[in-house]
Amino acid sequence: MAFNVPRHLPDFGSQNRDLEDHAWSSLRGAGARVTGIFEKDSLPMYKDKPFTYTPSYKNRPLWRKKRFFGGITMFVVFALYMLGFWSSPEDKSQPATAKSAWSWIGMSNSDKVDWEERRQAVVEAFQVSWDAYERYAWGYDEYHPIAKTGKNMAPQGLGWIIVDSLDTMILMNQTSRLQHARQWISESLTWEQNQDVSTFETTIRMLGGLLSAHYLQTEFPNLASLEEDDEGAAGEDLYLEKAKDLADRLLSAFESPSGVPYSSVNLEKFKGIPSHDDQGAASTAEALSVQLEFKYLAKLTGEKYFWDKVEKVMEIADDNNPRDGLVPIYMHPINGEFKGENIRLGSRGDSYYEYLIKQYLQTNKEEPVYQEMWKESLAGVRKHLVTYTEPSGYTIIGERPNGLNKALSPKMDHLVCFYPGTIALAVTGGLTVAEARKLPTWSQQDEDDLQLAHEITQTCWGMYKYMATGLAAEITYFNIANPPLMDGQPHNVPPATFDQDPDASWRKDFIVKSNDQHNLQRPETLESLFYMWRITGDIKYREWGWEMFKSFLEYEAVEDKGGFTSLANANTIPPRTKDNMESFWIAESLKYLYLLFSPDDLLPLDKVVLNTEGHPFPRFSMGPLFSTGWQRKPRDANGDLVGEPTQ
Repeated sequence: MAFNVPRHLPDFGSQNRDLEDHAWSSLRGAGARVTGIFEKDSLPMYKDKPFTYTPSYKNRPLWRKKRFFGGITMFVVFALYMLGFWSSPEDKSQPATAKSAWSWIGMSNSDKVDWEERRQAVVEAFQVSWDAYERYAWGYDEYHPIAKTGKNMAPQGLGWIIVDSLDTMILMNQTSRLQHARQWISESLTWEQNQDVSTFETTIRMLGGLLSAHYLQTEFPNLASLEEDDEGAAGEDLYLEKAKDLADRLLSAFESPSGVPYSSVNLEKFKGIPSHDDQGAASTAEALSVQLEFKYLAKLTGEKYFWDKVEKVMEIADDNNPRDGLVPIYMHPINGEFKGENIRLGSRGDSYYEYLIKQYLQTNKEEPVYQEMWKESLAGVRKHLVTYTEPSGYTIIGERPNGLNKALSPKMDHLVCFYPGTIALAVTGGLTVAEARKLPTWSQQDEDDLQLAHEITQTCWGMYKYMATGLAAEITYFNIANPPLMDGQPHNVPPATFDQDPDASWRKDFIVKSNDQHNLQRPETLESLFYMWRITGDIKYREWGWEMFKSFLEYEAVEDKGGFTSLANANTIPPRTKDNMESFWIAESLKYLYLLFSPDDLLPLDKVVLNTEGHPFPRFSMGPLFSTGWQRKPRDANGDLVGEPTQ
């Protein structure tokens, strides 16, 4: 078989490149910046904030592939090899135990699926991504794979990509790469910088990354083992020391009149800074999704003030008397009250709900208040946000932008796709369904909730299948009835699979607007596939993940060993590229794929919790030092605070 170089490679040497880049940067919009905080530097994409993309006319297509052999396209892999996308083999880490997936021109030709081989393909995708960053932008907080440049958010860099990637390297046993990262952290990383940073993003990525690296290297010393990690060696507690220093600075954000953290903090000055947008209000998800990190740090250090500060915010939120467990997407640090009536599980709301159940699991189910709040919120989602599409009947989670008494918007951020996996985790506590069903506490409600998780996961998979590249848009809208059908009402049963005929009926249910067609390498659907596979054992979730992975390879790889890039438009072939690699591509997307294809005893779900950036922490008992420092106020039969109005 003869192979030809792909015809649709982008023209990276175009004389119009500078003009295009200038237009691109001016068209990116304020959504890519932390407005009012970074005057000169932009922050890598907020995890919980969708980027409302203003399309440029820069067209940098990659390629198309059409022939498949053994699961990966021989055509593309060979072409990438010939064009220099991948490095020549070199001993940069411990030898892989499995046959290399891309060592020649494709996967094995066996009819039997080899999940270890597929897992190794993910490892190689990580190596491609990391080595490109290491080659072209080492030490920088941002990496632009097409331009092959980096950029810092602070004068000396914050280790944004390096720290966020630590535990992925440990899990994948990338010893030499981890050694280089650890050396940079030891010699170059300092928090003593006059720089304002996002309290939330820095907590989940930097603090979370350091703490998970400490956990894995301490509890699993055979993973990417380093000599200086030996007991008593210098720098043994490097990750924990850096984490403690950072946390002390971040805790300054909680010095508000109410105890609700300010959106930002100046690292050098130990000073919290109110948001310059939204009249100083903070995103609810930001204020209420830092508890896992600080509680684990408190357990490690014995410093109770870390625990107390972040736990207080949970009490403040609950005292606002949210209706049916659903909270508006803004809180104000001055008075501790919710602001506005916008209710959604997408941006600025998402991880609040995630951290309710995960706080309960983190402390070995010793804080039942958080399970109670989770169950209330799930019942509220069913009552107010779950609806069904037309004509096919897919289950979606909409939004109530003007309050629970106003119209339902049939809009789903890709961010919402974390939710089905979290539901499954909440239902079983991390056990398999087979194990959980044997428990005396198992109920019909658990069966119903698990079915809801299956249905939403299918919809999220449809968001990928709808797009030309097989990579989901940032935001998808849906056709729904007027008035919308709500949870429990009769509706059509959607097809089990997505017919790829462009005129297939199911496509009438999905709507993607022009400004929402970008794909930012987000992990949420992969996250849910991982949970759904581990908990239900349904092989389709693994297969869906493999299909997504092949689309990432096909449409986001960059020539000349550049790694992988986000897409400005994922609904056209060739796609338009965005020239940015998000840190969560490595910290979450590739990690969840790796775990999806791994044996179930790697990070067992009944032993760990993963934070909202995919960093694993151990479950632990609180012991005599820690306790839930608050109790819910009395409520009536409707769940409302006695004598107080509902939000």
